[in-house]
Amino acid sequence: MLSEEKKTILQVVENYARTGSTGDGQVNVTCLPDNKTSCVEQSEGDGRSIMLEEYRVEGRVIWAGYSSRTGMVYLSSVRSQ
Repeated sequence: MLSEEKKTILQVVENYARTGSTGDGQVNVTCLPDNKTSCVEQSEGDGRSIMLEEYRVEGRVIWAGYSSRTGMVYLSSVRSQ
């Protein structure tokens, strides 16, 4: 069974893969540069590492992670180099 966090991430990733839109009425979404698998979230003067997980949707690979502290979903597309 998927956790609520995983369901939220999957919904955002699927929407992004299909429409290219990062808009979601429930959570904030931020796109990172391509091919990122982690980021450092700055909140209240502290840095926190957010590790992204790989999702495959519609033949695309998208890395995504969720921060429970800020309610933010981070997305990074995988592009060939």
